[in-house]
Amino acid sequence: MSLASKVAIVTGGNSGIGKAIALALAKHGASVVIDYVSHPEATEALEQEIVALGDRVIGVEADVSKLVDLQKLVGSAVEKFGHVDIMVNNAGVETRTSILDTTEEQYEKVLEINLKSAFFGTQLVAQQMIKQGGGGRIINITSIHEDWPMPGNTPYCLSKGAMRMLTRTAAVELAPHNILVVGVAPGAVATPINLSTMTDPALMARLNAAIPLGRMAKPEEIASVVAFLAGDGASYITATTIITDGGMMQSSPGL
Repeated sequence: MSLASKVAIVTGGNSGIGKAIALALAKHGASVVIDYVSHPEATEALEQEIVALGDRVIGVEADVSKLVDLQKLVGSAVEKFGHVDIMVNNAGVETRTSILDTTEEQYEKVLEINLKSAFFGTQLVAQQMIKQGGGGRIINITSIHEDWPMPGNTPYCLSKGAMRMLTRTAAVELAPHNILVVGVAPGAVATPINLSTMTDPALMARLNAAIPLGRMAKPEEIASVVAFLAGDGASYITATTIITDGGMMQSSPGL
């Protein structure tokens, strides 16, 4: 599979799953635009990794919860590379709060970063793809919690459930333009967002026991799915979510 001549934007692309996605797309030949809102030094290090692969890359500081910054992100990609072919809406946060204790500020933060950024990121990139012609791919990094409740993390689940319908509805609307929209829903992944679990042996044992494959995913395992969806082999996949959870959603105590 080759993504040579393709240009990809990855939001939240300088750490965790986003970093792995940026590297995977670059390894397949894509030029990559990495969005970041913090830790510019991490973005610079990632840029050097991608440059070493012989690929083109830029980092753009952008708060994707703000429309003006999303416009800047897409505009920077077009200014540098001339077009955009792949958009990965990956940026995400969580508060680990319930319906009873979530504040308005926490609610707004999660919904703006997780959902608003994906909605308007999809809109802006789709407009650019239609303008340039040739179609494109929009890949939304959701979660198994787009469909599977996680008590104590209600705003996050709400944002991911909404991304599920964004993926399906936008895909139907954009299909006449040959723009495919697909979700990727990881389960538990070994990234900084799960550090509190990863550093607690008891919690890790409990989590691993709930996953049929017996372990968390590596970020690279999620990234490889995204790279596949960005390529020619996924030319008939749209308006759906690829569950990538090691069987976690199907786990049962067998009672």
